[in-house]
Amino acid sequence: MIYLDYVSTTPLNHEVNQMYQTLLNDYFANADSIYSLGLQTSSLMEKSRDLTAQLLHVKANEIYFTSGASESNNMAIKGCAFQYQNRGKHIITTAIEHSSVYNTCMQLKEIFGYEVDFISVDEHGYLNLKELEDCIREDTILISVMYVNNEIGVINPIREIYDIIQKKNAKIKLHVDMVQALGKIPIDLSFVDLASFSAHKIYGLKGSGVLFKKESTTLIPLVNGGQQEKGLRGGTSNTATHTMFAKTLRLALENIDEKYKHVAMLNQYVRNELEKEDCVVINTPKEDVSPYILNFSCVGYKPEVILHALEAKECYVSTKSTCSSHKNDVSRTLSAMKLSQNVAQSAIRISF
Repeated sequence: MIYLDYVSTTPLNHEVNQMYQTLLNDYFANADSIYSLGLQTSSLMEKSRDLTAQLLHVKANEIYFTSGASESNNMAIKGCAFQYQNRGKHIITTAIEHSSVYNTCMQLKEIFGYEVDFISVDEHGYLNLKELEDCIREDTILISVMYVNNEIGVINPIREIYDIIQKKNAKIKLHVDMVQALGKIPIDLSFVDLASFSAHKIYGLKGSGVLFKKESTTLIPLVNGGQQEKGLRGGTSNTATHTMFAKTLRLALENIDEKYKHVAMLNQYVRNELEKEDCVVINTPKEDVSPYILNFSCVGYKPEVILHALEAKECYVSTKSTCSSHKNDVSRTLSAMKLSQNVAQSAIRISF
């Protein structure tokens, strides 16, 4: 089997799986219980929070466990929007965000009356930073942008965006979807207010995520309940899953440079081979991109035909973001790049 859809999800690490099964069997008590078994379960989860914070170089009280990046994105964007609406109801994001960001912003716009600007990209997928700067207003409260695009692999200039915010309106909160960056490229949370992460993209459990929230940022909780996650996310803690995040992250960060070099080599090899084919157009640019993603089009062929032909040879790829894979429309990212219709409609994404 040749699996080339790691952006969608990864296999479960054997060590993570073994420890998870032990936790399910031996530490099943409610982490909020005050008897010894509950306290032991809570202690394991809090150790995971501490280690996760250490690995990300932040404070433990800035780490919140969630069910995944989609929930983290919703918590960050809606929680921030509701918290700071007294300052304004203007949000800036981009035209190439993951659906959990894009649709959240659309809901805030259509249901809750917020104004949302979607920053455009050029034909290579690079953000229009001048447009972003021009869109910032006195009543702008949040900018949400992904670090690595999940379809073409473009790395967005987060530090430059931060500098623009500081110059134009330092009160704006900066949220970054870092799902496709974690465990692959260096991450710096020192100038970010909110960041979203997912475990199943780094050989961890599905239904496992983290929201980083800087101490100075306040959110309105979306799920009201008990004292869990410092009152920000009510409901009985999924302790076994949360406990496994730290180990998953530690394993993902081991030998990160060697992994990067190996993947970059694979990416270059495949790119070189694809460029030999007359009908193939490479949609992923060569600079400022993650080597973990390569998007191309077989012009004149339906992508589903290519996908299933490869599947017959036990080679698994994707046609676009898996969260939108059941829709027949053109990928929003490729559409924003204003690629020709025949190129955009025939796109294939492989991820290493």
